[in-house]
Amino acid sequence: MTSYKYFEEWDQPVTEDIQESFEKILEDIGEDVSRNGIVKTPERAAKAIQFLTSGYIQDPAQILQSAMFEEDYNDMVVVKDIELYSLCEHHMLPFFGKAHVAYIPNGHIVGLSKIPRIVDVFARRLQVQERLTHDILECINKTLKPKGVAVVIEASHMCMMMRGVQKQNSVTTTSGFRGQFKEIETRNEFMKLISSKLS
Repeated sequence: MTSYKYFEEWDQPVTEDIQESFEKILEDIGEDVSRNGIVKTPERAAKAIQFLTSGYIQDPAQILQSAMFEEDYNDMVVVKDIELYSLCEHHMLPFFGKAHVAYIPNGHIVGLSKIPRIVDVFARRLQVQERLTHDILECINKTLKPKGVAVVIEASHMCMMMRGVQKQNSVTTTSGFRGQFKEIETRNEFMKLISSKLS
């Protein structure tokens, strides 16, 4: 019986540099880096932080351009409840929640899976929720050139929940609208769609 092994590719020199930094942090907080449960932690943490910030080495516009198709469709396209996980740039603690994205095509549609991928690219950078909302919005607006774009993000921030004010039930909502979504009727339709549950 063969054992399961998970393969990942890492930039070895970068991983070693980050690993040394994590080892120093563990020593500075009083941890024994030779302890059985900790001995491999610096390497694991080095690989984890590279994954969590992998959005820096990806081009979101290129991702959209790789799956743009000419289509005569002029109604709203909504992709809602997109899970997102990011790191706050102030404390490097996680924030997580859902993104809701809509656009109104203007001669081109995009493969539906590319919308969540765009969310991931920008989320996998050190972020603030306000800029994350803006980044997603502007990327779709500039690349796809639709008649309108809307983005709403709802997220919980561990920097508010675990430290600081320690408000465990707080949720932050940010939004951005371009083009036809600036019209109240279109915006209301979008907000109704993302609030509704399909039976």
